[in-house]
Amino acid sequence: MLEQEVKELIINVLQLEDITPADIDSAAPLFVDGLGLDSIDALELGVALQKRYGITLSADAEDTRQHFSSVSALVKLIQTQRKK
Repeated sequence: MLEQEVKELIINVLQLEDITPADIDSAAPLFVDGLGLDSIDALELGVALQKRYGITLSADAEDTRQHFSSVSALVKLIQTQRKK
């Protein structure tokens, strides 16, 4: 399941040792509240997503912030770009 894969990717790439995929709420924010990720985490995660799923992201695009708002939003982005 893609959602599970994305959660595992987040945990592995960001080395979140005390968190399991089940601990990550798909609708919860990834930044500030929720997982409390920062801009460095976003960069690392973006690179990993691009490598793994072949998606394109623009660091300056406002919609990129929305894509990184939650696991659910990332899953939608991946699914949308895969269909192209």
